[in-house]
Parts: sequence; C-alpha cells; structure tokens
Amino acid sequence: MSHVEPATSPAADRDSDPIRVMVVDDSVVVRGIITRLLEKEDEISVVASVGDGEMALRKLQNTDIDLVVLDIEMPVMDGMTALPKMMEMKPGLQVVISSTLTLKNAEISLRALELGATDYVTKPTSSGSLHAAQDYQRELSEKVRVLGKVGRRRRRRLAEAEPVEKKDPVTARSPETKPETRPARRAAAPAAPVRARGPVPAKRRDKDAPEISLRAPGKAKPSVIAIGSSTGGPQALFKLIGGLAPDIGLPIVITQHMPATFTTILADHITRLGGPPCTEAIDGEPLLPGHVYLAPGDHHLLVASEGGKPVLRVTQDPPENFCRPAVDPMLRSLVEVFGARVLVVMLTGMGHDGRDGSKLIVDAGGSVIAQDEETSVVWGIPGAVATEGLCCSVLPIVEMASQVNQLIDGARP
Repeated sequence: MSHVEPATSPAADRDSDPIRVMVVDDSVVVRGIITRLLEKEDEISVVASVGDGEMALRKLQNTDIDLVVLDIEMPVMDGMTALPKMMEMKPGLQVVISSTLTLKNAEISLRALELGATDYVTKPTSSGSLHAAQDYQRELSEKVRVLGKVGRRRRRRLAEAEPVEKKDPVTARSPETKPETRPARRAAAPAAPVRARGPVPAKRRDKDAPEISLRAPGKAKPSVIAIGSSTGGPQALFKLIGGLAPDIGLPIVITQHMPATFTTILADHITRLGGPPCTEAIDGEPLLPGHVYLAPGDHHLLVASEGGKPVLRVTQDPPENFCRPAVDPMLRSLVEVFGARVLVVMLTGMGHDGRDGSKLIVDAGGSVIAQDEETSVVWGIPGAVATEGLCCSVLPIVEMASQVNQLIDGARP
C-alpha cells in the first residue's frame, strides 16, 4: 500500500474503508517496521509517518486519521506533550502508546491512559524471539483494527454533539472565531442503564444488535470478587475500586491483560486510591479479606484450597484466548473453591476472555455484572457475557461500585 493522504469527507469515513493510521516515532527504523507490519493487513493503511509530536500535530490538521501509534520519548515534542493536544484537536481519535518495557515507561504509559490514550503496545527488543515478534504483530494489528473502528463510531457521534471552540493544537492559542449562525444540535441522550430484578429483556442501544436477557442475581452472599478487564481496564478499575465500600471485607482478585512490569505499576496505582491495598499475587500466599490481588504479567492467577483455606496460585500454564494472564482460568478455579459465592465483574476489553468462566459461575449460582457498551472503550469482554445472557446487571462504570456494594450487603438492585 502506498502512503496516500485521503481527503477528509463524511463519505470517506465508512466502516468498509481501511483504518487510517499515523505512526509517530523518532526512529526511522521503528517507523518502517511498524508500517510494514500494519500494511500486511488489508483493513489497515498507514497514511502518515512522522518523527516527533509537533510534526504529528501538523499532519493531523490536514489528514484524515483514525488512530495514532505514538512513541513516548522524542525530540522537539515528546509523546506525553503531544497526546492531550491531539485529543483536543480530534475528539474521538484513538491513540495507542508504543514504548519499550521498562518501569519508567510503564509508569508513563499508565499516565498516558489517564490523559486519554486508549491502549499501549510494548516494542519488541532486538534480542527477542521470533515468537515474541509474531505476538507483537498480532497484538498491534488487532488493536489497530478494533480501536480504529471504535474511533470512527465515536467521531460520528461526536459530530452530532454541540460544537465547541477549537484551539491551535501546537500553540494552544484560541484562533479568532466568527459567531455561530446556525443553532447547535443537541447531543443525543445517553442510553438508560440496564438493570434487572429478575430475567427481563433489555435492548442495547444499537437497534440491529441482539437482545440482552438479564437474570436474577445469585442468592448466595459473595465471599470473593473477581474482576476481568483488558483494553481500557486500568481507568475502569480505578473508578470501580475507588467506589467500593472502605470496609468491603472481601478479597478481590483481578486479571487485567497486561505485560509484566506494567502490572507492578498498576498494583501501586490501585493502592494509591486509598481503598484496599493491592499487590501482585504471590504463589502460595493466603487469600485474605480486604485485600486486592492482581495477576502478575505473563502469569495466570488461580485460587486453590489447602487445608480448607483459600490460597493463591500463580502459574505459567499455556495462554488462553491468546492471553496470559487470562480471566477464564481464574474463574474456573474460583468455582472449585467458592461455588456460588463468587461475584464476577467484567470490565472493558477486546475479545471474549472470561465468557466461558462466567458461565460456570452462573451455573454454580453466582452472579455476573458487566460494564455497558457506552462507557466501555471496547465492548468485547463485557459484551460477550452480556449477550450470552449471563449478567444480572449491565451498567455504566460509574454505577458499578454501588451495585457491587449492594450485592455484597444482600440488597437487590
């Protein structure tokens, strides 16, 4: 594919068109590698390739772009400086941070997610194996395909919203503006959250989407909370855990699709919320109430029973759903130890990891709640359990902590 800059027009923004990508990295070699990998996919076209944040902002002004693969450390203007300017210039734009796997860059990448980046990929090292390079290609291509389409849908919705004053993204100065002569169109009202006291049907916002059938919550009071998340998960986790009752008194186990090093930083960020302390799980340690355990990167997190007491198991069993850690093995282990006394919370993410495990939880008498489509970065993981009819509630992220608190207290929503 050639590097062509298509003219911006509504007709050009069709789901059938290739996802338009800009690669921003100060290394010509890295830009070339990423471009070659992406352009192996018919659904993706790299329409711009630049070496620093300022050049990226200039290019973004006159090029129709769905997604940006953004490096962190660059001359002239680095990625962290350019990121909020990009988001201001093109609301709905998807930005995937590209960085090497170090503690410093993991910390910066999580901060980038707070500033509006959608996801991240870790650059393969020159000493990495062929298998690692193939995994990187698969991860990068999948994220670009999925997130690029998400960005298009959001840009269309935002185009219907009330217009706002635009600023020059490089200088951050407000340009001279003429008075608006047309009445502003009102933004569409958000869809009502989906709840259930029993098995009731509730339709998703998209009229062409399948119907969601909700079920009653399990009757057993939960003894453990299990959370699964992927793309967009860190920010969702912060909102969820930050809203839980301080004296929740239950252990919480989390599988977030993340590489090693990143999970170390994420555990620290969760602890800083001021709620239950969070640590990466250690093999053999007891599962204690009032503590949050995070699956370490590249390891599955399981729970086993030893001497009648639950303990953590951390393994490097084969990946499931292309993931390690994966949600399904965690949920399978919880059913064996706790039966019906499991409350599952499925947050934003790509794929369907956790769907099969959630079915086992529900069949055992436990409960599953899922984040709704409107507030999910990607409605893959929560959508998979919702459309299978496994959930007792499908809620915006800001309402999920309250729902968890109610279920633990024995109240019915």
